[in-house]
Amino acid sequence: MAHPRSRRTRALAVPLGLALTASLGFLPTAATAASTDTAPAAAASDSGPLLSYVVNATPGHTMAGRIAKAITKAGGKVVIAHERIGVTVVHSANPQFAAEMRTVPGVQSAGATRTAPLKAQGTTDVGKPQRIDLSKSQLKAAGSVAKANGEEPLEPLQWDLPAIKADQAAKVNAGSRNVTVGIIDTGVDDTHPDLKPNFSAKQSANCVGGVADTSKGAWRPWNPDDDYHGTHVAGTIAAARNGVGVAGVAPGVKIAALKVSEPETSLFYAESVVCAFVFAADHGISVTNNSYYVDPWMFNCKNDADQAAIIDAVGRAASYAQRKGVLNVAAAGNSGLDLAAPQLPDASSPNDSTPVQRTINPKTCWDVPTQLPGTVTVAATGVHQLKSYYSNYGLGQIDVAAPGGDSRQVPELPAKNGNILSTMPGGDWAYLAGTSMATPHVSGVAALLKSAHPKSSPQELQWLLKEQADNPGCPTGDATCTGTKHVNSHFGYGIVDALDAVKK
Repeated sequence: MAHPRSRRTRALAVPLGLALTASLGFLPTAATAASTDTAPAAAASDSGPLLSYVVNATPGHTMAGRIAKAITKAGGKVVIAHERIGVTVVHSANPQFAAEMRTVPGVQSAGATRTAPLKAQGTTDVGKPQRIDLSKSQLKAAGSVAKANGEEPLEPLQWDLPAIKADQAAKVNAGSRNVTVGIIDTGVDDTHPDLKPNFSAKQSANCVGGVADTSKGAWRPWNPDDDYHGTHVAGTIAAARNGVGVAGVAPGVKIAALKVSEPETSLFYAESVVCAFVFAADHGISVTNNSYYVDPWMFNCKNDADQAAIIDAVGRAASYAQRKGVLNVAAAGNSGLDLAAPQLPDASSPNDSTPVQRTINPKTCWDVPTQLPGTVTVAATGVHQLKSYYSNYGLGQIDVAAPGGDSRQVPELPAKNGNILSTMPGGDWAYLAGTSMATPHVSGVAALLKSAHPKSSPQELQWLLKEQADNPGCPTGDATCTGTKHVNSHFGYGIVDALDAVKK
């Protein structure tokens, strides 16, 4: 992820800002999280740190009632029960809580979602991203090109749009207002002039802690200076063609913000992500964009009871969303790893306490939600249609690829920046790179597909994404790329094609 104080691996580097316009003013303060997000007092008999847990059982109201009684008996407090998928979020200071719940009839898995104790939520200013002003000559050149071609003012700097023919697609079908992409991320600045026309407040929420808060502004970033990731993603998906700034891949669709990042740490815990998937499913969202992995484990291993419970809980929520017609799109990650290898290193987990060195088996240890069944997994490419140097890859692991940026692949003038230009909080724009930036390109194309084929199921949309993708094939001499011209480890089925999405 792009967060300067986080180890998240979905975006790279700090933004190279384009301070082209005056700030639109301070953002309204984000609404306070729901009271259930605040840690409850521990029972007198509890002696451990207060942690958050997921308890996964047979779905249904009757079972939920039985599980609630067992939770109370084990020293837990129910935060929220998602009865339709059988997932209950719990706070408890009983160090044996998960072990006790695993013995309860009907409980299929239970485990802690974090290794660090819960604490009261708050925000803090930890500095701004490094910004480099665009020179007057570059701005003039971009403006001249844009005016001549009828483009957005900064569109000539967006090499990524023509790379997937999104500029041509916009002239055929910019996307339907009946299609909404839910951005599960750090929140979105809906006051940005490029995002405001397409933002759906009715489909947005703050899911931090596991309970959806839909009060006005709750979906906005905790700290606009630091939590810019979701806003950048939003612009790539659906920045409006309104004569301001940049253009999105699907400038006619709507976007919604589902904020799941913890304040201060920007960690994405399972209970928040479960809330976001369920909310998306129940509020008419067509596509979710997931440019993150569920903390605190880069890979969740099924032979660990806590990590298995995380896979189970998030998997149930993602599957529920799919059954309700939602296509989930997720980033492959930026560690340069072959996800099809027999084993992989992980020295960054758990990232909310003390990481340990471990070697994992990708067949039984999953990147969540990226490797969940039915999810579209996205690798990143640069301007020369080569896999970005940082992007994870793997035969049978990558579904499609899209522009994510690469500083080693530099476009011609006027851009001269190999990263992805998009929106930032406060009415600004900036460059970023990562599979975080590749994923919203795919989400945008998926939204165009849904616009052109409104009755298509998530599975059918995924088939269309793959069928229409353009595969450049393995680069000569690159031993990391295996497979065929049609399906390989770098690009999956290929780089997505926005024009085909609206014409075929």
